[in-house]
Amino acid sequence: LTKHQKQLVLNGTGSRSKFFIDLYVGALYLQNKTTDEEEVVLADEPMAIRLHILSKLISSEKMEDATREGFGKATGGDTSAIQDRMEEFIAAFGDEEIAKGDVFDLVYLPDKGVLTYKNNQLLTTVPGLDFKQALFAIWLGDDPVQDSLKEGMLGG
Repeated sequence: LTKHQKQLVLNGTGSRSKFFIDLYVGALYLQNKTTDEEEVVLADEPMAIRLHILSKLISSEKMEDATREGFGKATGGDTSAIQDRMEEFIAAFGDEEIAKGDVFDLVYLPDKGVLTYKNNQLLTTVPGLDFKQALFAIWLGDDPVQDSLKEGMLGG
């Protein structure tokens, strides 16, 4: 977010928890605050999601599995249109182990696509509005990873 932050404002945050353990904090950054998840998911404008890892229980393998499951839910089970790009995105998480304290920034820029950073290091850039829509729907879509996380990110 560092070089994109001046254009974006914090919309809201929430934490992803499982079995009473906070796994990560998700923060949504937009140009203008909104509580409308559909507007966020569909918009072709700069925005970002920051994931701050809070638990050593999150491994690269678990992140990969959760991301695959999230894309499945976000696309109604049909990832065919984004399959290659989804694999490219997921592969970026497998390069090195995820540790407590790591920060991932998923920055969408209309002319570039989704830039994925780990601790301010660019891992990959995945093009396409359709990919961004599926990715952001993991947290903000009709069947999100966690309702309370979605509400928090939408400022609820």
